[in-house]
Amino acid sequence: MQKIFQERFFRFSGSWMVWLIMSAAPLAAQQPVLVDKIVAVVGKNQVLYSDVEDQYLQFKAQGLKPMPSKCVIFEDLLSQKLLVNQAAVDSITVDEMQVELELNERINYFVGQIGSEQKLIEYFGKSILEIKEDMRDAIRDQMLMQRMRSEITSDMSVTPQEVKNYFNSLPKDSIPYIDAVVEINQLVIKPTSSEQAVFDVREKLLNIRERIVNGENFATLAVLYSEGPSSPRGGDIGWSTKAQMDPDYWKAAYALKEGQVSKIVESSFGYHIIQLLEKSEDRIHTRHILMRPKVSLLEKQAAKSRLDSLVTLVRLDTMTFEEAALRFSTDEDTRAGGGLKVNPMTGKTAFEFDEFESKEYIIIRDMEVGEISKPFETTDEKGNAVYKVIRLKSKTEPHRANLKQDFELLKEMTSREKQDVIVDEWVQEKIESTYIRLEAPYDECKFRIKEWQK
Repeated sequence: MQKIFQERFFRFSGSWMVWLIMSAAPLAAQQPVLVDKIVAVVGKNQVLYSDVEDQYLQFKAQGLKPMPSKCVIFEDLLSQKLLVNQAAVDSITVDEMQVELELNERINYFVGQIGSEQKLIEYFGKSILEIKEDMRDAIRDQMLMQRMRSEITSDMSVTPQEVKNYFNSLPKDSIPYIDAVVEINQLVIKPTSSEQAVFDVREKLLNIRERIVNGENFATLAVLYSEGPSSPRGGDIGWSTKAQMDPDYWKAAYALKEGQVSKIVESSFGYHIIQLLEKSEDRIHTRHILMRPKVSLLEKQAAKSRLDSLVTLVRLDTMTFEEAALRFSTDEDTRAGGGLKVNPMTGKTAFEFDEFESKEYIIIRDMEVGEISKPFETTDEKGNAVYKVIRLKSKTEPHRANLKQDFELLKEMTSREKQDVIVDEWVQEKIESTYIRLEAPYDECKFRIKEWQK
């Protein structure tokens, strides 16, 4: 089982693997500096001794089990470099702005993990610019590799019989264990803020904007006053596309000149003042200061009472839960689907219990299918205070995967396996026409693809 797991787990096929490696970078940052040398040349690309050692140390620091051998890691890097080399031969490129967007997202992830940008700088002993410089090439190569894999496997499809054959070939102890998953409908009411609360927020933002215009630092004021999650980063939200942003925020920000500060902008998140840092044809890099009008206790009670009334109508069969959500929910993301919530991580409607925030988890874990919760206060995905009721639409029990319940999951696994086989065959063929040189200590490795040593 261990060998099967290693071969499936440490293949170069998944973008998640590079994410895992990059996410572990802070752990490896404290390791001793290695004396470097080239251990392989693949076309015009090199694999360094430190590349293998760094990845090995990162896996070890995470306590990963089973640990891949250095030879497994080395072969994985060879395959990656071959794909990147062929991408260059085929003139396949990636959008450099997309590279920067991904780079900023990873820096933001690290900042969130370690607590602040300054702590990240201190931890690495490098400036943010230097950290980005270290990561940029690896991210670009990862994106090129994925594009090349997509080209190689573009004509591939998976039949139901192939899924069945794949499932039947799995050793019993390798069949995935599926945690309980649920589907939920939700009915959300956002309390309205008073005109006075809105006026107070606008007055505060006007005062802050005046201070910025008069020379005070935007980032410093964002740290002090912004109510958004980007506050510790001086309000910097990195590069974003139009599809990723609130339409009102995008429209106001894109109209700015670089360095310019907007007037007050209202969006679904609250009220902002925005500074445009950089702009391309289809992306913008901004920072902002976000404030939300306060909601009074009376306004919260009104929202809760409205939910109580709607739930009563549903229980009396005056309307269905889906109709109530469609007509009265203030959550634009779920209202059109009758309140059915979509998992943003998968694009599907199934959630594992640990994907809910703690308050929802406590409520959902003891519910029966068809049951409707009592109204409770929480925050929505945009950070706004809301009241919500949940109906448990469906629930599965923990189980070993089977063809009846988990066909789509098994189809994805079959597809990944088939892609790996196709890419392996491509690698074996491409090795013959690509300049490859292996150096000690890895030239004596026993490779899964034997052609590497030819």
